[in-house]
Amino acid sequence: MNRPLSSLKAALAVCVLVGSSFAQNVAPDRFPVPSEKLKATVDNAVAETLREFSAKGLTEKDVAVSVIDLSDPSKAVSAGFRGNIPIYPASVVKMFYMAAIHRWDADGKLKIEGEVERGLRDMITVSSNDATGYILDVLTATASGAELPEKEFAEWAFKRNSVNRYYSSLGYRNINVNQKTFCEDAYGIEQQFRNYRGENRNMLTTDAAARLMYEIATGRAVSAERSRKMMELMARDWEKPVKSPEYKEFISHALSTGMKLWSKEGWTSKTRHDAAYIEAPDGRKAVIVIFTENFAGEIGIVPGIARRVLEGIRLAK
Repeated sequence: MNRPLSSLKAALAVCVLVGSSFAQNVAPDRFPVPSEKLKATVDNAVAETLREFSAKGLTEKDVAVSVIDLSDPSKAVSAGFRGNIPIYPASVVKMFYMAAIHRWDADGKLKIEGEVERGLRDMITVSSNDATGYILDVLTATASGAELPEKEFAEWAFKRNSVNRYYSSLGYRNINVNQKTFCEDAYGIEQQFRNYRGENRNMLTTDAAARLMYEIATGRAVSAERSRKMMELMARDWEKPVKSPEYKEFISHALSTGMKLWSKEGWTSKTRHDAAYIEAPDGRKAVIVIFTENFAGEIGIVPGIARRVLEGIRLAK
């Protein structure tokens, strides 16, 4: 294998790790202010869930949470628990590719029609990894194939990081969104790219996922009309009795009758994540993002935290 050095380092425009708090990790003019009361609600929700699963060995290092309370749109507030820690995002990364492809379409770089439209829909609604690979190829003008020598690989890597550069320009930090999602494993140039010094695995923070979900839910992602189209893809009819949809094993388990759900969830053998926007009949609205590591088989952790957050939001004003 040919391993690029200086030229590749220049090409890899991954986001830099900066900041240590929720407020520092996002653009302040685009995000709700932190709330001490909401922070206490989130911390309590995590603490109670840790106690519930203590016999299983769950620790605070296995959990990250970010919450935005939108019950009062004019005074939306935010809080997080380890919200700025980069974690492998599973399929939640697909939400970032969805917003990016709408940006590309708005800028005239491509059109969301034909196979692009089909791939976008399947990437979000059924979480297809094949569709995700196609969409990322379209976004970055790259394609899978055999490993490449240094010069060609550096050029390919620069293209593949175009989505990273877009989110970096918006002020997103602590994330890396340049990998396809695979059911089995990466091969050829995809493996060459992913393995380079360990720098190129997808990583997200719950802060970043919460910010994007908030922007989509409030019409701020690309445009109000495009945000609406993204919301349509993420709408989940969680109360409908259908055969084992993936999203039913996540935050939907915490919801009560009449609540509406929009989400992008994902899991691997080690992780279980959900990024959700929820509207309750009583007027509560919230973005809740929960990532767990090392306990993918414990499907009660994510809804346990979400249920406690939703109950606490009533008291977090």
